[in-house]
Amino acid sequence: MAASNDHRRRLETLAFPARTGYILNQMVQYVSPPLDLSFAALSDATRRGIIDQLGRGDASITSLADTFQMTLTGMKKHVQVLERAGLVVTQKVGRVRTCKLGKRGLKAEAEWIEAHRKLFEARFEALDEIISEMQQEGSDD
Repeated sequence: MAASNDHRRRLETLAFPARTGYILNQMVQYVSPPLDLSFAALSDATRRGIIDQLGRGDASITSLADTFQMTLTGMKKHVQVLERAGLVVTQKVGRVRTCKLGKRGLKAEAEWIEAHRKLFEARFEALDEIISEMQQEGSDD
């Protein structure tokens, strides 16, 4: 019975890490306006599509609006969100506003995702370990 309680405590630690006192408030620790703007911009499928399209080459707002079958005003709003996040830059020549990918890239976002992927992976490995131990104890009985 003591082993069962030990497994329960370890499972609770995985499920509720804040109870153990070693997880800090993520929102307070990782305030990053550039990341917030990037993830907000990338949360929309149309904006992700715009990034994909611009990865193939520069495009005018008019051609992007045609590609995505939306109004010019709607496309301008999407481009402004991407521009604020630093993912797209625009240049106006005459009456044509051309869009291209920003130089900033997505390195910081990829690093954030990788760090959190590792955290989840470690927690799942610990859970697998607990399950294996519990199965081993069950087969010993």
